[in-house]
Formats: sequence, C-alpha cells, structure tokens
Amino acid sequence: MAQWQEIQQLEKAYLEQVHRLYSEDHLPMEVRQYLAPWLEDQNWNRAAEPPAAEPRSSQAHMLFHTLLALLDDQYSRFGASENDFVLKHNLRKSKLNLQARYQECPEQLANVIANLLREEKAILSRGLAAQQATAQPPASAPMETDRQQKIGRRLGEAKAAVQELDREVRHLEELQDTFDFRYKLHRMVANDAPPSPELARQTEQLQAMLNNLDRSRKDILARVQELLGRCETLRDFLLEELAEWKDRQRRACIGAACDTSLSCLETWFTGAAEVLFQLWRLLRALGDQHVKLTYLHDPLAAQRPLLESRLQEQLSCLLRSAFVVEIQPIMPFPNRRPLVLKTGSKFSVRARLLVKLQDRSHRLEVKIILDQHPPDVKGFRKFNILTSTSKTLVQDDPQMEGLVCDFRHISLKDQRAGASGKGSKGASEGLLAVTEELHLITFTLDYKYQELVLELQTSTLPVVIISSNNQFSSAWASVLWFNMLSPDPKNLLFFSAPPAASWAQLAEVLSWQFSAATGRGLDKEQLHMLAEKLFGPEATPASTLTWAKFAKDNPPTFSFWTWLDGILNLIRDHLAQLWKDGHIMGFVSRKRERQLLKRKQMGTFLLRFSQTSREGGITCSWVEPGEKGQPKVRSVEPYTKVELTSLPLPDIIHDYQLVAAENIPENPLKFLYPSTPRDEAFGKYYTERREVDLLEQRKYLNRRLIRVSSRQPHEPWLPENMVAAPPAAEGLAANHLEALEPGASHVEALEPGACGLEALGLGVYELESLEAGANYLEALEPGAYGLEALGLGAYGLEVLEPRRCWSRGPVSRRCCSRGPVSWSRWSRGPDSWSRWSRGPVLKRCWRH
Repeated sequence: MAQWQEIQQLEKAYLEQVHRLYSEDHLPMEVRQYLAPWLEDQNWNRAAEPPAAEPRSSQAHMLFHTLLALLDDQYSRFGASENDFVLKHNLRKSKLNLQARYQECPEQLANVIANLLREEKAILSRGLAAQQATAQPPASAPMETDRQQKIGRRLGEAKAAVQELDREVRHLEELQDTFDFRYKLHRMVANDAPPSPELARQTEQLQAMLNNLDRSRKDILARVQELLGRCETLRDFLLEELAEWKDRQRRACIGAACDTSLSCLETWFTGAAEVLFQLWRLLRALGDQHVKLTYLHDPLAAQRPLLESRLQEQLSCLLRSAFVVEIQPIMPFPNRRPLVLKTGSKFSVRARLLVKLQDRSHRLEVKIILDQHPPDVKGFRKFNILTSTSKTLVQDDPQMEGLVCDFRHISLKDQRAGASGKGSKGASEGLLAVTEELHLITFTLDYKYQELVLELQTSTLPVVIISSNNQFSSAWASVLWFNMLSPDPKNLLFFSAPPAASWAQLAEVLSWQFSAATGRGLDKEQLHMLAEKLFGPEATPASTLTWAKFAKDNPPTFSFWTWLDGILNLIRDHLAQLWKDGHIMGFVSRKRERQLLKRKQMGTFLLRFSQTSREGGITCSWVEPGEKGQPKVRSVEPYTKVELTSLPLPDIIHDYQLVAAENIPENPLKFLYPSTPRDEAFGKYYTERREVDLLEQRKYLNRRLIRVSSRQPHEPWLPENMVAAPPAAEGLAANHLEALEPGASHVEALEPGACGLEALGLGVYELESLEAGANYLEALEPGAYGLEALGLGAYGLEVLEPRRCWSRGPVSRRCCSRGPVSWSRWSRGPDSWSRWSRGPVLKRCWRH
C-alpha cells in the first residue's frame, strides 16, 4: 500500500499532525493527493543536490517540469460539474503558485518534497505503533501512579462535598426567608398590640430560629473552609503532576519517548476549577444572604471575606498554572527538531488553557511576545515577529481538544542594528555565540469568567534563533545541553557559564537522538564505545564532559557532536531501516572490531561508522585469511552520503567485488556478524532488478553499477573504483559506462556514457598502459567479468574513431618505456582480449 494511502487510515491525532505538516504553503496537499504514487517513486534527495553542470539539465529541473505536466494532465481529467469546477480552480492555483515559487530553484522544491515524505514516514511509524499498542491487552496500559489515584479520589470527594454544600446553602436560604417573613410579621403585630404571653412565645420561637440560622451559617462556613483545605491539597497534587508533564515535554523535545498528552490534566484542572467556581458562587450567595439579614456577631460578616480571598488565591494559582505551551516552537523543515528557529522561515507553536470554562460573551485573546524581558548583555539580538501577534482561543475546533490557540506561519526578522544595517553579530560582538543565545516566546491571556478577571501568562522553553542552515547542528547541540542540565527553564544566560554533563546524563540523551530519528536507540556496547572515545578506557558513568569538548569545533578537527550528528543524518537519510532492524553495529572501535571478527569464520563482516568523517561515513570490515593462515581484518574506505545517494548500501554489499593479484574478483562479504548469511540479512533491501525483453537483450548487454576494491599481495589497499559489470541489472549513474553492445560473435565496442571516457586513471598498482607496436596489438588478460578495474576519469568513456581492425593474440605482459600519449579502447573477442588503439600510447610498466 502506498504511503499516502496508509497515512489517510491513521487516527485523528496523527491526521492532525499531517494537516499541520501541510499547513505551510510549501507544497499544497491537493498536489500530494493527486500525484501521490509518482511523488513517492522519485529520488528527491538526489534531486535536491545542487547541479554540477547546467542547471536546466539537472534532475530537479526535469522532475519539476514533469510534475507540472502531470498537474496539467490531472487538470484535463476533471469534468464540468460544480464540484470539479472548484477542484480545477484549486489545482490550477496550486500549479501557478509552484511555478512562481520554484521555477528558478527546482532544487528547493525537491528538498521540500524530500522532507515532507520523510516527516510523513515518521508520523506513519508513530501512528502504526500507537495502533499496535492499542490492540494489545488492556493489562499493558500504564498503571496510574499513587498521586494520580489520589487526585481522582480527592476530585470526586470535592465534587460530592460542593454539591452537598450547595444543597445546604439553599436550605439555609429557605430558613432565612422563613425567619425573615415571621420576624417582619412579628414586628408588625408587636407594634400594634400590647405585650402578651403569645408575643413572648413568638419572640422565643424567633430567637430559636435565629440561633438555628446562626449555627447553620457557621456550619456552612466551616465546611467551606474544610473544602478549601481539600482543594489546596488537590491543587498541590495537580501542580506536581503538571511539573512532571512539563519535564516529560522537555525531555520529549530532545528525543525521549514520553507521553505528552494533556487530556488527563485537562480533565483534572477543569474539574478542580469547576469545584472552586461553584464555591465562588456559594460564597457570593452567602454574601447576598448577609446583605438581606445580618445580626450581632454574624459569622458571615467576619469569615466570608477571608474565605473569599483564600478561594480567589486558589483560583488564580490554578488558572495561571493551567495556561501552558502544548506544542513548543518548531519548524517543519529541515528535520522538525523543536526549539531551533531560522529567520525568514515559518514555524508554529500552540498554547492551551487546561480549564475548559469560558464566558461566551467574553473573547479570549492570546498575544505573543518575543523576549519580553531580554537580558541586559552586550550584543543580544532582537527580532520582530512579522505575522499577527494575537489570536483567539478556540474551543469548538473539531481537529483540536480544549481551549487551544494555534499560532502557525509565524516568522521572525532581525531588527536592523549598526551602521551595516545588519542584525547579526560581528566576530567580537556579544557575550554569547549566535547558537548559544537563548530567547523566550511568551503568551499572555486576559481571562474573565464569573466576574473573575485575571491576566494569564506562559512561556515556551528557550529557543535558539539562527540565520543559516549550516548553524542548525550547533543550535541543536545547545538545545540538548540546556534541556539536559538547566534547572531553570528561563535562564537565558545559561551558556555564559555552561556546566559539565556526566556521562550517565549524556548517554541517555544521545540514545534518544537515535531512537527519535530511527526508532532504535543505542545499546550498551555502542554507548561504551562512545564513552571510550570521549573519556578513554577509564570511562565511568560519573565521568564529566565540558560543553566546549562536546560541541565546540577546533579546526582542523571537529567536535564530538559534529561527528555524531553527521552519522545521525546519514542514518536518517540512507540507513534508517538497516539501523532499525539491527544490521548495523555502528559504534565499535577498531580494537573491538578485530576481537569480534577474528573468532568468526572467514567472510564474516560487520558494518561500523567511520570515526574520522565529518559528514558521516559507514564502512564494511571483514575477516579473511592472512599471509600465514592467521585471520586478518580488512576494511573498505567509508561510504558517505555522496555514494549512498546513487547506490544503496544493501546493493553495494551484494555486488561488492575484491580484485586480487590474479584479477579474479570475489565478494568477501559472506556472513553478517555473528553468522547470518549476507543475502538472508539484506535480501529484502536489494533493489529490484529490471527485467528486459528479448529485443533489448539482442541490442544491449544489461549492466549495473558495482563497487570494486583492488589490491596486490604485500601492498596497501587501493581506493575504490566505479565500474560496469555485465550481469543483468539496472542502476548505473549518468556519467559512467552504461551498456555493452554485442556484435555477431564478439563484443565490438563499449557504448559511452553521458560524457565519454576522457582519461584513464593510472594508478601505481593497476594496468597503466600498454605499448602498441607497429605491426601488432598486445593482449590483455581477462578477469571473470572482463576488464576488472579501470580508473575512470571525470566524464567516463570517450567515443573514438577506429583506425585499425580488431586482432586476437596470446595474452602477454610487457614492461615498456614512456612514449607519446594517445587514446585506446578495449574489447573482448571470442577467445581472448585485445586492444584497439589510435596510435602509440603512453609506455609505462604494468606490474606483475
């Protein structure tokens, strides 16, 4: 099933995430809908790379125009009905917007689509995991904590108590009305009649009624006071639970798998607020009764104002705590890491009031402010919010729960400062670097309900504001360090003296980065290797790491975080499924690698990350027989995103060839550590081979791109070369040999790639050149698949005019002297290999 179809079957909460993903105007959702299969089939990551040649011949440019053509085709399929008219209008508008925005920069559109597809996949993964968790037996659901059980019990008791109080206050009002009526009647009679035993008896009855009324008032006030005490305890429990939620949200922002749902807290806060507001109404009702009837030592006169003040304090505390940031600031691109914002790029943030009590006649408006109280330090940057700074809390939005204020499409701009007119920092400006400068976004809300008026305020976690994508990794390191170590979530000068982190703290956070990006964190062995890399063999959980050693690049070397984030990006973009399925050992030292492989059968290999690549690299290491039969561990030069963009790692492993001195290629990668056959481990990841019809087989030999390493005995390992091999498969890049054309009885010529072979890469240990004599042609010794390793130049194979006919002869090896340079071509006849040359060539020695 296509990814887009699976997404549409997710639950409402995850569909809302998809809606937010497409709420930006980067790519309209209707384009995603109509072109879903085609969009998912293209290699957008490769298309997003800057073109090396003419921009208009780039892959992104071709995909962009194909997309527009497909939109035109979809447009022509609509009919003339009223519904189709609207759809045609929207689709036409989408096409025009895409043309206007990406006509001159199609690579930007390719990058947008690549990011959208990656985020869709992450949402789909989370949604499917949630569905599987829901399908499990209820016993697997998390148990309520002791405090949560107490909250539920106390909230139920408080609701029952306030209902009982409400009945007693109404009963008290009836007693007071009866007393008031009989008292007024008694006074009328007493004013017109002389004293009598009957009047005295009525006076005693009225006094008894007043005493009963006084006792009832005192009893009600005592019960109100008791209920306020219970509500204070309930509020304290709620604030503790809210503090834990904020801590979970903080950890979730840096990759931890935490439950950040607010549904339970909203239920509890709303329930507690309902109890307190009902008490508020009861105290107001008691105040009205006091106005109607008072007497000497009336308890309402003395106690009610104190209780009302205490109640108002509880309400204020509860409501101010209930105003929270539900979703921290986050940009949809490049990889949806929260709390890192870029000037000129849109981001979203959501505030929420956990008390779902709203006066419909009063509009709840939320205002957003950046750096309400900035620190007084030199060089601290200031920014303007370009979009609207106010929005109304909405309760009836079907896509949301509760009183929610969703700020979308917000963007920031530097306030221009200095003679240069730029708001960015100079080299000597400011106490903090740009990526260490923290900013706060604050929300304010004027809340009014039942004549209670309050100003509520809440703030996001500190954000880092950058102006360039190359600052993103360093900014994320700052976010990690702050949220891992800062006890004060509003300390904007944290990086003026950042504390050190213990390995126990850092190891957990680093594992979160991998689990958040791929669904699989780091195991103990991998963490142990990282600890040794940072602290040496004496590393312990108490070992500490400074901020500078963690994240500060020190040219020509680079920081630990720069190296690790390069690996994270490599996994996320090219190795996610292999990593998630546990096929990549990844973090293993060379010493440990040798210990693991030397005990295994020959051909056992493992995959580990390069420790010297800034952009992230992965290598294969395998064990093979050494000179005296002892096991020897070899490693191939690491593959980076450049190679993995054109050829997936499983295909590299499947087709990898090692060429020895005898020119006999073999794949040394046979068993994935510890003992899994290679094809059993990687078979499901191999690229599907294209089947060709009979006519095409007669015209061309199929080809595929493979990786080859060349070495000679007693010689160091050589760099890899890109070669073409005959077995039937597709996958060759544009600037390499693309096909072998068969003749009647032998291969007549090599068909050139995009640009032709302009030069042969002449290595020290490879075939460098052969002499063309005047009356003969020398022969090449063939390998299993023909010419095993030609060091191709920058542009592949050049088409040449033939000057001689083909000839065959015995295989020979010659040592020659230097002569003038010319071009040569190679082909294989039925019995041997021979060369076709346009004249004398460079005379060099071919080593045995």
